[in-house]
Amino acid sequence: MRNFKAPRLTVVVLATVFSISLSNCAVQVGTNNNSAKSKPLPPGQAKKITGEKSAKNYAPGHNK
Repeated sequence: MRNFKAPRLTVVVLATVFSISLSNCAVQVGTNNNSAKSKPLPPGQAKKITGEKSAKNYAPGHNK
């Protein structure tokens, strides 16, 4: 059986192609500040944050 030794140019070309293919990967890191997709705060949680005794002021449809 014969051992195949790749020429130096072939190794360099393959390493270059591999490096370029990895460098084209784009990664985005960040937060999504889209308020349309986020759920509104429940009335009970809003009451806890503000420290009020009643959640009636934060419930939709229960405005007096």
